[in-house]
Amino acid sequence: MALEPVKQVTGRAVFIPGADIDTDRIIPARFMKCVTFDGLGEFAFYDVRFDSETGRKTDHPLNDPRFAGASILVAGVNFGCGSSREHAPQSLRKYGFNGVIAESFAEIFFGNSTTLAMPCVIASAADIAKLRDAIEADPAIEVTIDVDQLRVTTSGGLAFPVTMPDSARDALISGRWDPIQELLDNEKAIESKARELHYV
Repeated sequence: MALEPVKQVTGRAVFIPGADIDTDRIIPARFMKCVTFDGLGEFAFYDVRFDSETGRKTDHPLNDPRFAGASILVAGVNFGCGSSREHAPQSLRKYGFNGVIAESFAEIFFGNSTTLAMPCVIASAADIAKLRDAIEADPAIEVTIDVDQLRVTTSGGLAFPVTMPDSARDALISGRWDPIQELLDNEKAIESKARELHYV
């Protein structure tokens, strides 16, 4: 059974400042003691969203009421770098993000995001800055990531091209973004092939 194609995602957006935002900042290691990924969303960016001494909320963009409910994350260079923990994109997905626009991504983070049907697209620094300014000026604007056309548009009239590897784009728009589901869908063919192999 083919999964739902992801040709575009739309929602309000939030800009997370900084370069080289690593997976430990996205989801601190102490929150990874879970059997499933359920509940990870509340710990996304925890150590920068809350003061370590007082426990009070910081001025992090995710704590800003203007961006409550944002489902598109906008970032800078090398987003998702560091260790390969798949908990990082899982925590963002559970938090409510459906797509990420950044100047560049760490390769493993990018791949893990694709298998969650969360498109990550690459934009120029200049276009990221324009989008950041547009979001700041009007947090209610809708941002659309068009995976099929490789374009980002806003309800405010901003539009610019983006890129992503062809393999990820094809997987998303064809509904073949989850390799585990691919295996399950082809279970009979796998069993048939296994019977043909003398060493199985």
